[in-house]
Amino acid sequence: MLFIVILQNFENNLIKKGYKMEFKISEAIFGTRPAVEKPSLKFLETIKEDGLREIISKHYDLLRQSSIKDLFPQDDEEFEQAKINSADFFIQICGGPDYFNQHRGNPMMVKRHAPFKITPKARRVWLECYIEILKDLDIPEDLKQSFWNYLDIFSMWMINLPED
Repeated sequence: MLFIVILQNFENNLIKKGYKMEFKISEAIFGTRPAVEKPSLKFLETIKEDGLREIISKHYDLLRQSSIKDLFPQDDEEFEQAKINSADFFIQICGGPDYFNQHRGNPMMVKRHAPFKITPKARRVWLECYIEILKDLDIPEDLKQSFWNYLDIFSMWMINLPED
């Protein structure tokens, strides 16, 4: 765990010195829940709520075409609502209004994801879809890295099955 924090600090220092970030997917060990740091408040300040909603929408659109598409609602209306719920969660996590709590209650994301078969492989696909969206996002690299670091570690918490 300490190694991950040191590595992230090293990567953040490189980014501040002008190096382009790389999206590294940390190895997920089934049954572990490492400490996760919320993204920088400047991330949401920079991209605004509409920008984050657009990121989430594009991410879900990629997921719908991915090998884990069956983990998401098949009905178009339910799928669009899932996008809204996810965006509400991420806006709240990034320091914005508590839309998720207002509309859905306490996040309890591990419990909410329990009915779905989420393996380390499914997590990797989920993250790879985010990479496709984030790699071209025109914001400072340190802010992008902050959001990525959250996604990378937070996603480990959702794994509820060992590899297939």
